[in-house]
Amino acid sequence: MEQAVNYQRQLDAILEEIKESGKRPSLLLHACCGPCSTYVIEYLVQYFDITVYFYNPNIHPKEEYEKRLSTIRRFVSEFPPAVQNKMKFVEESYDVQDYFSATGVLDEPELQTEGERGERCRRCYEFRMKKSWEYAENNGFDYFTTTISISPCKDAKKINEIGLALRSEKGVKYLVGDFKKRNGYLRSLQLCKEYGLYRQNYCGCVYSMKSQDCGITD
Repeated sequence: MEQAVNYQRQLDAILEEIKESGKRPSLLLHACCGPCSTYVIEYLVQYFDITVYFYNPNIHPKEEYEKRLSTIRRFVSEFPPAVQNKMKFVEESYDVQDYFSATGVLDEPELQTEGERGERCRRCYEFRMKKSWEYAENNGFDYFTTTISISPCKDAKKINEIGLALRSEKGVKYLVGDFKKRNGYLRSLQLCKEYGLYRQNYCGCVYSMKSQDCGITD
């Protein structure tokens, strides 16, 4: 039986090394939504100069995308550690056709009815993370990571395997993590309540909107 990887332990080691170095590396943080970003920002801003990167053409419909975008923009502009550290924010392009092309769901109808954590979701993680990695590479970041793993509905093993496969030998590094650990998801709920943030009730894509089989944010 394959032994589970302890991503939190690996993250602890990386953060301890950064702390001892006395330096603040740059981190491109792919944000899937405001609620999932709250705790991750609170946790990582102690160690990194963070740029939040919002790339989520999977979100349906466009009105929902705009609502989630405004939610995370407001949190970054109001959360004291984010303001104090002059956290930057980048909104990438939104074109839902990019999601359909990258995941192949229109050509493989069986993917449309999958539940959470299936192949459709894995492909969705991968194409958003790849876009984030490319931006981090092209703009000289030290690390990149994503907030997606904070959700109990998401597969941290698949997410981290994708990130580790994308990392460069001499360029940007992937910051491993399973941000739901150590009550990360619970803390995100507390921060959402404290700041009055909008919390969606489905992951993002049109198929998750129809099924809502997870019932909590991504």
